[in-house]
Amino acid sequence: MNLFGLYLPGDSLFHRLGAGPKYLILLALTLPAALLGDWRLGAGCLVIALGLLAGCRSGLVRAWRLPWLVWVIVAMLVGYHLAAGTPGRGANAAAVFLTAIYASRLLTITTPGGELIDALVGFLRPLKVLRISPERVGLAIAVMLRSIPVLLDTFSQVRQAARARGRERRWFSLVTPVVVRAVGHAQETGAALAARGLGEPEERS
Repeated sequence: MNLFGLYLPGDSLFHRLGAGPKYLILLALTLPAALLGDWRLGAGCLVIALGLLAGCRSGLVRAWRLPWLVWVIVAMLVGYHLAAGTPGRGANAAAVFLTAIYASRLLTITTPGGELIDALVGFLRPLKVLRISPERVGLAIAVMLRSIPVLLDTFSQVRQAARARGRERRWFSLVTPVVVRAVGHAQETGAALAARGLGEPEERS
């Protein structure tokens, strides 16, 4: 959750903007540089994303700080392209990657989760002609987002228990309980959805 951030109430321009336009801004910041492969365009989009985040008045440290693993991935991207003799592509890949994260954070910290799901469901309504239910897609995304903090909390609890027993370096002893609890959580969620009739196939007229 430190990666994309959580909703923070505010009165900035982006807080007042609808979720639909925010999705379009996210695409406008990431797709052109990704498709064209121009590192200068990628760097420009990254600067714009950082500037927009700064304008949300959530604090620069909170807005710009990223987990260390992100910088490891960036270093790997750049290092690979340097070794391949394509530094421009490496710079663009890193810029697009960071822009996607910051643009997503811009979306999540200025928009309540319910509004994000509703906007996505509305965007997917044309897919009904392909017999794809936008509501089911939205429900699946909502369940996934709800499950992420549960799984992170589970991993934290298992790791603390392993550390107390001096087994924190044994990854198998960490992964197994997390997987078991994740499966249990998935079964409980599925049972709850089925009890409300949300897991049944829609009747065809």
